[in-house]
Amino acid sequence: ILAFGFSLGISAQEHSVDDGHDHTSMPGQSQVDSILKATIVSKEHAERFGALVIQDEGGRMKPINTFSSELLRKLSLKDKFNEMNADQVFISMMLKPAAWYNVEFLAVDKEGKNDSIRKVLGISENQEYVKATDFFDENGNYKLEPFLRRATTTKIPNKFDNDYKDLNIRLNLLDQALSGRIVKIFPLLNDENNKWISTLEYRGGQYKVSDSLYSNFIKNAIPYYLISLKKSLATGDYTEADKLLAAFKQNQKNHGSEVLPSDTKIKTEIINNKLGIFNLLYPLYAVIGGLLFFVVIFSIFKDREVWRVVAYFLKGTIVVLFLWHTAGLVLRWYISGDAPWTDAYESILYVSWATMGMGMVFARKSTMTLAAAAFVASMLLFIAHQNWVDPAISNLVPVLDSYWLMIHVAVIVASYGPLTVAMILGLTSLILMILTTKKNKEKMEINLKELTIINEMALTVGLIMLTIGNFLGGQWANESWGRYWGWDPKETWALISIMVYAFVIHTRLVPGLRGRWTYNFLSVIAYFSIMMTYFGVNYYLVGLHSYGQSRGAAITPDFIWLIALGAIVLGGISYWRYQANYAK
Repeated sequence: ILAFGFSLGISAQEHSVDDGHDHTSMPGQSQVDSILKATIVSKEHAERFGALVIQDEGGRMKPINTFSSELLRKLSLKDKFNEMNADQVFISMMLKPAAWYNVEFLAVDKEGKNDSIRKVLGISENQEYVKATDFFDENGNYKLEPFLRRATTTKIPNKFDNDYKDLNIRLNLLDQALSGRIVKIFPLLNDENNKWISTLEYRGGQYKVSDSLYSNFIKNAIPYYLISLKKSLATGDYTEADKLLAAFKQNQKNHGSEVLPSDTKIKTEIINNKLGIFNLLYPLYAVIGGLLFFVVIFSIFKDREVWRVVAYFLKGTIVVLFLWHTAGLVLRWYISGDAPWTDAYESILYVSWATMGMGMVFARKSTMTLAAAAFVASMLLFIAHQNWVDPAISNLVPVLDSYWLMIHVAVIVASYGPLTVAMILGLTSLILMILTTKKNKEKMEINLKELTIINEMALTVGLIMLTIGNFLGGQWANESWGRYWGWDPKETWALISIMVYAFVIHTRLVPGLRGRWTYNFLSVIAYFSIMMTYFGVNYYLVGLHSYGQSRGAAITPDFIWLIALGAIVLGGISYWRYQANYAK
């Protein structure tokens, strides 16, 4: 916090180009706008700059385009700012850091539920964006400091505490970009850890280079590049700046080839950044799946040719979306070099893919199943893109660097797909029970029978995969920790889920528990054990499996209670209707 406060006046003077302005003063908004407008480089040069490789804080090698895209989305929740793309924004930050401290582009409290943040910052209720300088009072004191002290020391942080911590993290991320600390494009010579550094780090004396020529290059190349950019902005000729980018790239090949990604991988990652596959998929899955669901419902009441044609078209669209989903996972796999289910974000992507895949398996037998799977996949992808889940690709945690990742995690996480399908089919069956009348009872009974059979098949597949995955996990645990079973929270809840689903699938053998309502209702309720295994253990409990979690809340969000209440209410109403129409 203190480093950030001091850097407001220091980093701008040390890393910006001298343009005759007093960087320590607070420019007016019109002056800031004019300064930023004068720093917009051409998209062609920005694209070349974005292809330059940096080493992030976790040691991952990635194109600057990836960092700039993540930076802009995390700070402003947008992909562009004032018609500038992410790479243009980052270059502008390097040219005029002081101006960017006074730009209103930091999104604050998007949901508008934390009025205390607005009061602390001294902004109006309707203000969506703030400046970095808004976080400091006239004496240079950090306004969030007393609240962060509580948020970081309390054992159970509430929603407000997490909001304060989130703002602080984003502000520090901005400081890394504006100070130049993140521009780690220079490989250290003969470093066994393949460390790359920035000009700021080298000038600070943290690292030494024996080669005087290379030392001068690290120290002066970035300032000279910024000076050449200023000339390019005035003349429109980026030849000199482009040559410097080529020199940076060649230097990386000469001294950092051991960890430098291939040109193909760099281009692929940039293309993946631009496509934003999973951001596009969840609204499309929701719309297409929702439409198909209603078309199937309408066809139950009135079977017409038009509904069959529309359903055929929507099913074909879902197939295309699933192929696009698969392509997105393959791209992420190729870029990271690891299976795309190593962290919270990737595992959600994988579960949504497995859910959609299970829907595809039963698509020929039941269009309703395909529609339900598409809708659930959209909800999972939506959850994956909430601000508490970090989508950034990171280096693999050492304990996960094993062939068992391909086996154990793939099987056990994929089991959540069919179990999710079983849950949504259970919900659908309960809804059909509510909609049953004397006129449509015969058709509804046929559909209920079909959905219940498919539900049981999906649940059986999911239970078998979950059980096998748990045994494979024991093998991995023995290799990693020297024991097969240790009652770790994740292990324990996986076993609880197996027992819960084993009970559900055997209810048909218990005379007092037979019946379609009982089975479908239990297939919905049982899913809460999977949610606890998948999410809850990471955020409520501490264990050996905590490496895969994202930064999240330690308290139960309100929507969880609403979902639970909704399931109970739906179960009660459907039971009443089921007894009225089907009970003998």
